[in-house]
Order: sequence, then structure tokens, then C-alpha cells
Amino acid sequence: MTSVSHASKKTVSRRLRVGVSVHVRAGGQSMFESGIAQNALFLVMLLARSPRVEAVYIVASGGGTREDAKRFMADAPAPIIEPESALGRLDVMIEFAAQLDREWVLKFRERGGKIVSMRVGNDYVLDIERMVFGLPPAGLVPQVPYDAMWTLPEYERSCKPYYQALGRAPVTIVPHIWSPMLLDKDARNLPEGLRFGYVPGRRRWRVGIFEPNVSMVKTSYVPLLACECAHRADPDVIDAVRVYGTMKLKDQPTFVEFARSLDVVRHGLASFEARFPFAQIVPREVDAVVSHQWENAQNYLYYEALHGGYPLIHNSHLMGDCGYRYDGFDCEDAGRVLRTAFERHDANLPAYRATAQAFLRTLDPLYEANVRAYSDALDALFRKS
Repeated sequence: MTSVSHASKKTVSRRLRVGVSVHVRAGGQSMFESGIAQNALFLVMLLARSPRVEAVYIVASGGGTREDAKRFMADAPAPIIEPESALGRLDVMIEFAAQLDREWVLKFRERGGKIVSMRVGNDYVLDIERMVFGLPPAGLVPQVPYDAMWTLPEYERSCKPYYQALGRAPVTIVPHIWSPMLLDKDARNLPEGLRFGYVPGRRRWRVGIFEPNVSMVKTSYVPLLACECAHRADPDVIDAVRVYGTMKLKDQPTFVEFARSLDVVRHGLASFEARFPFAQIVPREVDAVVSHQWENAQNYLYYEALHGGYPLIHNSHLMGDCGYRYDGFDCEDAGRVLRTAFERHDANLPAYRATAQAFLRTLDPLYEANVRAYSDALDALFRKS
């Protein structure tokens, strides 16, 4: 393969060959296990459209085979290669869902290649939790030299300065991107008689809470209290509260004590469930989604709910006019907003759907402004300081 060392001019004069790293496990692996793999897929789609990109590749690492990688990334418009093949082929490597080997990075940079670390989680909070609570480490201090770090608008306040100080590299805010393609594909597998999408006319709502409960940034605590406040104010609003992603908490003494204090539990409305793909479980069991985040204001869960026209009760400032927003950590306000949504949603459903779809179009990986933003970020890698 030819060297890429000539790509270090003030601005790159040719189109780029870009790789996106993806961690592939042996055996089955679902796109719905986390948002990271989905985000990597959407980024590959966007890069394939960029006028600055000649070719984009998925660089697979981990314990999985090439066949595992092909099954996992079947929807990606890009070939799959191994790190050794990528070494002499790429101009830019985007470290996404798989950390790069230090020796590989040093060789790649010697050839003139550029390394980007794409950060799509609230690492500031996650790293603190790992230290304070003695959790397993996860690459807190970068072991490789980065040319740039990219992150999302939701982390501009909490993480951007942290990344810049710890990573010793410039940090660029790039758009959050999403497409309904995976959701729609999954929804097509629903049994006969079920369809994805809000159905008006229920006398009381079945509320779903979908927070993963693996970090303080997204937990079920405030959503449960929101349902509690709504139920106390009006017992005719809620038919059921299904709290997904809580199986590991069912025997945790503090959580059990908290749950048992709630009327929605004592009155038999609440159940605590495992985690399921959104499109598969909502048509069966859920009419409305109540959510909460802390410095994690852009979530695929929100987009999935909006795409289906489901009432979304949330506290995100990055959702435009979509859904029904409450203030911060205010459980009582969230309960009021839930009751307001119950009163208005069916009558306002066409307008709700229109607002949601207009917003979701701005997230599309092929949306011109998104392609331009990532293309500009690629160009910035080759500008002299």
C-alpha cells in the first residue's frame, strides 16, 4: 500500500480514506444493546456521503470473526477490514466503539495518518463513578496520541473541557445523528396484529420507563416519582407503570425500600422488568414514555418514541419543541406534565407527529448540514496549528 504521509499539508487536497473502529464480539450481537454501535453505523452512512471521503471502512476488532462482523454491521454501506489491513490503507482512523492498540497508532501516525477519538458517552461522570465506587476501569487516561477528539452537543458543558485536558487534543462538537432505519426494520418483525406507533383512545395510559440504570446519568428514579405524583393527583391517568432495565435492582435493599414507599407500587400498578428492544415491547405494553437524564440530553430512546408518535415526557433541552418537557429534576413538575400530556395528546396527535418528524429529519446521517459538519471536522485535521 502507498504511504499516506503526504496528507499532512495545510489542507488535504484529495479525498480521504476513513476507517471507523467497531468492537465485534464472538457469536450474536445486537445493534440494540447500546447506542454506540448504532451511532457507529450512522457515522459510516454519513461518511459514505461526504464529498471529502473517497472510501469508508469498518475496522473490526475484538474476539469476533469476520462473519460475526458482517452479521453485526450488515446494514453498513462499507467493507469490513482488520486493523493490519487498515494500517496502510487509511488516511483517518476514527476510534469509536473499539480502543486502538498503541503500537498500531504510532505506526499509523508515522505514515501520516490522523487519529480521531469519537466520544459518545458522558465519560466525565462514568470515570468518576468507576473511581469512587471501585468499578472496573475503562481506559480513563488515553494511551494513544490523538489528533482530535469529537463529541456531541449534550457533552459540551460536562465533558468538552475534560476531554481537552485529559486527551491533550482539540475537541470539536459534531451533530448527533440518527435514522429510523434500524427501528423500522425491527418493527417489521412484530407478530401479526401488532404495529409500531401510538394508538389513541385508551382510557388510561400504560407508562414505560426505559432508563438503563447503569450510571447516574440515566436512571428510573425521577420517572418513577413523576408517575407517583401524577397518580396521587389523579388516579385515572395511569393504568400501569412498567420499569424496564431494573432486573438487577429488584433485590437491591435501597431500591426496594424506595419502590415500596410508592403508591404506584402499593396499588399494584408498577412492575419491574428486563430490558427489551423498544420497537418490540412498546406496541404490546406501553402508551407513553417517561424519561430522565442528567447531562445526557440526546438519546436514541427519545427519537424512537417520537418516530412512533408516542407521548414523550422528558427533561432534555436539546429536543426543540418535541414531546412534553418538564424542568430538570422536578418530579412534581414531571407529574404535572404527564397529566397534561394525557389530557392533550390524542387531540393534538397530528401536530405532535409533524413537529417530531420535522425535528427527526435534522438528525438524518444524510442531512446536508450533518454531512457538512463532519466533512469540516475532517478537513480541520489537516490544517496546521
